[in-house]
Amino acid sequence: MARRCIITGKGVQAGNNVSHAHNKTRRRFLPNLQRVSLQSEALGEAVRMRVTTAALRTIEKNGGLDAWILGTPNRKLSIEARRLKRRIERKAAPAA
Repeated sequence: MARRCIITGKGVQAGNNVSHAHNKTRRRFLPNLQRVSLQSEALGEAVRMRVTTAALRTIEKNGGLDAWILGTPNRKLSIEARRLKRRIERKAAPAA
């Protein structure tokens, strides 16, 4: 399982620990990934995914999972998010 957010695409970054003597050793900055269940009104079910806390805040700010994913262009979404968007669009199309 990759350490990458499926919403924002944030992944592991590399850098240096720098000591007081200015010795440098390599380190990794891991994203703050959380496994969450987000409710989709269109699908009528909870969708489990691994997202960063920043992505959770973005989704909440934009009015929930369905509103955020339908308002985001496909080029900015990961493959998993595009699949979810297609599912939501198919389910919402007959209702409209």
